[in-house]
Amino acid sequence: MLSRRSFLIGGGTITLGSLLGGCGSQSQALRVLLLQGSIPPQVLQLFRQKLPQNPSMSFKPESQLRDLWKLLESWQTDDLDSKGLKRLIGQIPLINRQRSQKVDLVTLGDAWLAKAIQEQLIEPLPLELIPSWQKLPSRWQNLVKRDGQGNLTEQGQIWAAPYRWGTTLIAYDSEQFKKLGWTPQDWSDLWRTELRHRIAVVDQPREVIGLTLKKLGYSYNETDLSQVQSLTSELLALQKQVKYYSSQYYLQPLLVGDVWLSVGWSSDILPLLARNRKIKAVIPPSGTSIWSDVWVKPKRKKENSSLLSELTKQWIDFCWQDQPANKISLLTDGASPIIYQVENLSPKIKENHLLLIDKNIMDKSEFIEPLSSKTNQQYDSMWRKMREA
Repeated sequence: MLSRRSFLIGGGTITLGSLLGGCGSQSQALRVLLLQGSIPPQVLQLFRQKLPQNPSMSFKPESQLRDLWKLLESWQTDDLDSKGLKRLIGQIPLINRQRSQKVDLVTLGDAWLAKAIQEQLIEPLPLELIPSWQKLPSRWQNLVKRDGQGNLTEQGQIWAAPYRWGTTLIAYDSEQFKKLGWTPQDWSDLWRTELRHRIAVVDQPREVIGLTLKKLGYSYNETDLSQVQSLTSELLALQKQVKYYSSQYYLQPLLVGDVWLSVGWSSDILPLLARNRKIKAVIPPSGTSIWSDVWVKPKRKKENSSLLSELTKQWIDFCWQDQPANKISLLTDGASPIIYQVENLSPKIKENHLLLIDKNIMDKSEFIEPLSSKTNQQYDSMWRKMREA
């Protein structure tokens, strides 16, 4: 899995690293590695302005979640020998010696939180000590409460701080559908005969099987697929509709007219809508999947793992305040977890129904949760059957 549900994220270059370089004391430093485009420079400027002193801060963007993951893996060992460092540099083109030093927070996707916990790449975050944690909606609090194996549990420790989220959308060519006399509305439309070999979807079993489960009235996180009547036949029928599976290139066929509809992530689709008027998008009213970008604390040896610096706490708390939430939602093709609670929400956000989702649809939408190995085997088996048909 090398995608939004795992690692791969495309994007341009921004200069956050040079934006916030401070000359303050290193004991009051904040070093963050973040997913490129997930925090706008304006938010960093606001944070700097609110600080009474001038602490040293570094926010360095990476274009791929995969590279952030490799850095987390590398930090399991504090002292890399020269051969190990050379090998790591070869794997990650942008890495340098500075990035092998201590980092306070790293962006991770929620889909990889369980694996990071299992492999002991991250440490729990004492977010109960942060004032704004209490106003974070319960579904986001519950998303990051896990046991030692990464399984969801309300009694678990807090392992991450969600700061941005998005959904899986249906994007379509409005000109082609104008000729057909209808427009896509829900997952069930993917099975219409007019769309045979006219669909591209992300190459992700949990997404494709999940949307089929939604069509049938079930959850993305169904734990026993054998109890879902007609699931196999529905997936085989969908297989005849899909022309391309790709987690990286599912929008290109839509742009050139090779397909008329693509299923993918809002972080990819929303910027496309702004550039191409003929491409439209819809959130299925039966509910969709939700993804979230989260802050995690890397696990490093020889450190006091139970502590967060005051500056780190201030940054996490700041991300959950109204003004930054507005800017994250307005400028990043994603939404803040507190978007429904912001009092002075930007009119542009209110008017964007792909961003400020109808609450009824939101209630039907779900995070894709970790499943047991037995259930994962069911999904893998069902996926192979579908793809080999």
